[in-house]
Amino acid sequence: MKEVRSEMAGVVFRVLVQVGQEVAAGEDVVILESMKMEIPLSSPQAGKVGEVRVAVGDFVQEGQVVVTLQ
Repeated sequence: MKEVRSEMAGVVFRVLVQVGQEVAAGEDVVILESMKMEIPLSSPQAGKVGEVRVAVGDFVQEGQVVVTLQ
């Protein structure tokens, strides 16, 4: 199982995927807001979303898992 991790601390601005959705390598899955900037988090590989661990408005820490891929 592959994980998408937050690259920095911030607030989840948008969740772009749902469980079961197929994603391509490099596809954005979550957008964070930090210091009034939008930071996209991308899938490191193609796969199916297994779990979405965040919701809009959640605060995430650097390195926190936001999405898992099967």
